[in-house]
Amino acid sequence: MKKIYIITTLLCCLLRSLQASGEEHVIRLTLEEAILLAQLQSVDAAVALNQLKTAYWEYRTHRADQLPEINFTSTLPSYRKTYGKYQNSDGTYTYLRDNTMGLYGQLSIDQNIPLTGGAISVNTSLDFTRQLGTGAYNEFMSIPVGITLQQPVFGVNKQKWERRIEPVRYEEAKAAYMESVENVTMNTIYYFFNLLSARENLAIARQNLENAEKLYEIAQAKRKIGHISENELMQLNLSALQAKGKLTEAESNLNTQMFQLRAFLGLSEEDVIDPEVPMSAPSVKLIYQDVLTKAQENNKFARNILRRQLEADYAVATAKGNRRTIDLYATVGYTGKDRLMPDAYRNLMSNQVVEVGVKIPLLDWGKRKGQVKVAESNREVVLSQIQRDQMTFNQNIFLLVENFNNQAAQLEIAREADVIADKRYHTSIETFLIGKINILDLNDAQNAKDQARLKHIDELYSYWYYYYNVRSLTLYDYWNNRTIDRDIEEIVRR
Repeated sequence: MKKIYIITTLLCCLLRSLQASGEEHVIRLTLEEAILLAQLQSVDAAVALNQLKTAYWEYRTHRADQLPEINFTSTLPSYRKTYGKYQNSDGTYTYLRDNTMGLYGQLSIDQNIPLTGGAISVNTSLDFTRQLGTGAYNEFMSIPVGITLQQPVFGVNKQKWERRIEPVRYEEAKAAYMESVENVTMNTIYYFFNLLSARENLAIARQNLENAEKLYEIAQAKRKIGHISENELMQLNLSALQAKGKLTEAESNLNTQMFQLRAFLGLSEEDVIDPEVPMSAPSVKLIYQDVLTKAQENNKFARNILRRQLEADYAVATAKGNRRTIDLYATVGYTGKDRLMPDAYRNLMSNQVVEVGVKIPLLDWGKRKGQVKVAESNREVVLSQIQRDQMTFNQNIFLLVENFNNQAAQLEIAREADVIADKRYHTSIETFLIGKINILDLNDAQNAKDQARLKHIDELYSYWYYYYNVRSLTLYDYWNNRTIDRDIEEIVRR
């Protein structure tokens, strides 16, 4: 259903653009359509998607590391024709000629052991050597089956910690991607309303210039019959000139804002965007505790805190594990050798190797103890930073909720002020024409009208921006009363 909605929205957007533009590349965009375009083809959205893909494949690699691996190792071939030093039983040395060719192959099934942090391998191998030169012959050595165990005894269990940290890191990355998509929306709103304000500014500048020129023409006629002074006539002429200057500035600003939104949405430089003023806004009353709870459940911040705690604990465990090292290596199996390959698998003999490596510092002048203390101190620093970040996060949520709830009233006030200021300006023009007010009062009404219109657009922008800011922090759509969720597997595999 979501795909159908996206496709339908884009088609409607394209159809309206073609109908409105004729041969020009004019694109009429609503705020929702601009948001959709940004999420589909903006550079910011592409960056967020690539970051998600990186996190996804890192997590897939971690998961694959827990599964058995089948490996084939071989040397194909090995050729030697060298002399090497050899010590005889009487202590003398001699040099022996090595003139051989060999082949070696091993097939193994390797499995990490998350519970203990070790690794176990089941393998089979065949070693072939051909003695070259006079009296050449072949010899085979086989290991039909062998089991190898590598196990750190007291060291830190890296696999156990990775199994705890990596899922949290991946959940953090998924939440970060969804938050990034919402941030793309917020950036779209910023650029969209900048263009909208620039367009309104241009419309205001054109209307003001038209009105100023008309008033100046009327004033010239009234001056001839002595109804206004020369000073008032000059003031109106100055106002007309200033209106021309403001029109030029407004046109330049419109082109700048058009370029920025067009580049952000990934549109062609030949496209001309015609933004539509959003007439409706979601009517929602937010409760701080509810917003905070949803943010703690869905925002990447909660996963970030948990990951940082786990990584700090892992650093302490690693430092403690490095105080002494004992590694166990054991191989158990059978081996056989003969000059014929089939016979190398008969009359098998046991093949066993057991090694225990120990490294215990007897005197390190407190180095390893210091490393443990540093790791523990770093953990305390991380916990303090987490506490500070949590307080800041809660405070930002509180301020955002207050601003959003207050913004609905501000938007309604700005809307009413816009209507009243516009009516007052037109009334002032009529009153000026009959000589009831002077030019200063007329200019004041014009300025109030312009400011009220731009204020209305600005308050509308703030309302939408606050709303999507809340969405980005909570990953919750309060308008439709549902959690913002995305199929990560489908997104990554596009």
